[in-house]
Amino acid sequence: MELKEVLQVLEQLAPLSLAESWDNVGLLVEPSKPRPIKTVLLTNDLTDAVMKEAEVLSCDLIVSYHPPLFRPIKRLAQKDWKQRLAIRAVEAGMAVFSPHTSWDSMKGGVNDWLVGGLGSGQVSVLSQAHGGASHSHKLEFMVRSPEELNAVVEELKASDDGTALQCSGSRPDSSGIHVSLTCSASALTPSVQILLKHSAPCQSLSILKLEKAPLPGHGQGRLSVLDQPVTVATAIQKMKSHLGLANLRLALGAGRTLGEENWTQTRH
Repeated sequence: MELKEVLQVLEQLAPLSLAESWDNVGLLVEPSKPRPIKTVLLTNDLTDAVMKEAEVLSCDLIVSYHPPLFRPIKRLAQKDWKQRLAIRAVEAGMAVFSPHTSWDSMKGGVNDWLVGGLGSGQVSVLSQAHGGASHSHKLEFMVRSPEELNAVVEELKASDDGTALQCSGSRPDSSGIHVSLTCSASALTPSVQILLKHSAPCQSLSILKLEKAPLPGHGQGRLSVLDQPVTVATAIQKMKSHLGLANLRLALGAGRTLGEENWTQTRH
């Protein structure tokens, strides 16, 4: 497969729009010379040891859960280990992709897998994800005639790149033609300025802010109300077994004990 085809599959698995705004997800290193993607290495963190393994295997793509490049880089030098990894990936012609919080947010993703280790329960999302619709505002107004509508639409199109506006009008009645226009936040001000120059739209204009639709089951964090209460000690053992860990760090609340029964909240 070509790199762009692999990226499309990854995007279908977990849209990058689900990631947190502060995160750095997606294609972080792109080779200058395209090559078929035959060998993919999946890792939690891209380290020197992981990069060495990728080089030995002649990997075409590294999928690193945590982004190895997070903060802005002003130079590529050997003294910084993250910069060294980026240089080695470029020299080897390997692409690097990071999904991070998009995999956390997705339904059936990392957070659902983590909370599932505690047993069956009623799971809900702590921070609901919403769809990434490009249109943020709806403008409703009236014009007196098809000619006026055409003139307004032409002015709106001339002030826009052609992608931020969607306009529809109803059949004329005794009061005129009812028009509905949806636009992005960046197109709102210039669109309003144009409409205010025309008498009919100016007198009838109303502006509505559109809310993004929630995506059920997607979002950051999970709250699980267990079907059967367990003690904190039992919950620890369940998670150690689920994660394959010998030890697990825990911060007990003031006055709490390991023998208390508790509900469980998980934010990753």
